Amino acid sequence: MTTAQDLAHSVDPQPTPLALLLLGREADPKSERGVDCPGDLPSPSDPDLVERARAAKEKLGDKVFVLGHHYQRDEVIQFADVTGDSFKLARDAAAKPEAEYIVFCGVHFMAESADILTGDDQKVVLPDLAAGCSMADMATAEQVAECWDVLTEAGIAEQVVPVSYMNSSADIKAFTGKHGGTICTSSNAKRALDWAFEQGEKVLFLPDQHLGRNTAVRDMGMSLDDCVVYNPHKPNGGLTNEELRAAKMILWRGHCSVHGRFSLDSVNDVRERIPGVNVLVHPECKHEVVAAADYVGSTEYIIKTLEAAPAGSKWAIGTELNLVRRLANRFAPEGKEVVFLDKTVCFCSTMNRIDLPHLVWALESLADGKLINQIQVDKETESFAKLALERMLALP
Repeated sequence: MTTAQDLAHSVDPQPTPLALLLLGREADPKSERGVDCPGDLPSPSDPDLVERARAAKEKLGDKVFVLGHHYQRDEVIQFADVTGDSFKLARDAAAKPEAEYIVFCGVHFMAESADILTGDDQKVVLPDLAAGCSMADMATAEQVAECWDVLTEAGIAEQVVPVSYMNSSADIKAFTGKHGGTICTSSNAKRALDWAFEQGEKVLFLPDQHLGRNTAVRDMGMSLDDCVVYNPHKPNGGLTNEELRAAKMILWRGHCSVHGRFSLDSVNDVRERIPGVNVLVHPECKHEVVAAADYVGSTEYIIKTLEAAPAGSKWAIGTELNLVRRLANRFAPEGKEVVFLDKTVCFCSTMNRIDLPHLVWALESLADGKLINQIQVDKETESFAKLALERMLALP
């Protein structure tokens, strides 16, 4: 069982108000988590929840389109019209203009992206406003603006192109668009960085340091010395002007709380326990984990790799547990052994806030004509964020 002390050591939290949100001790309406969810939720023990969800969804018909992220619980995924990663789902929503309501079973930044990409007449709903992303919370608009001031004072801002991971708030996407940068996913990060280095000499990579470092070093041949980590909690990001000027990759000090848990010990241990196992991890993992793995790739890559794997093969997967467990059940009949990379159970705690009671409440409210938990990005933010997303879509 994971203890609070274990979690504290594994993710190295900073003593800031944002860190307290994970514990539910504070609320911030602009935050990716810690926002109260209104409404009278049905009881999780209600035996009719599945039937109620089906009835509400049937009543709404084509007016509703339910998106389910891969990391969602099975009880929620069963009602998804489509499943996928965050960007695929946002694009799926944009391709469904006849749907009046987009119910996004994911987290806050994903729903924001869906609102940016869908039509003005479509309404994006997040069943629980407290479903967020700790990584996205590690870069606020104010912190990134201060970072840009630091880069300007160091005399390098004009050489820097921001590249922001899809797992970021609309504000950060807008900053990226406004400063000539692009968005990336875990599957096209190299293409995005190739493009960025054609535009400038340096990249500010937000907000996941591990994806930025792994892409630069593993996929592009840079050295670890080409990368520096900007810590928004330290003066000047904890870096000297000389270090900033020498760096090619300025990595934001952010990470995924799930993928950041996997360690080199996890890899070594599973190889000892399961001879012949293939280690397959997400590029949000730490660099030493990625370097020790056999295969590295996005969520979609992980799924496709297992689909193509031969019967009798053994796999240890370094990504969110809901997905790993679903894949283990799916491929067991084909004789493929799929296990979680770490011994410690680790769900995405904020993603798991979307449960069946919240989904039922959202669907029944919409069926009764009540619009709840709508995610709306203001027009100026949407304009610049969309510009950054369009640059990504135009990547070769």
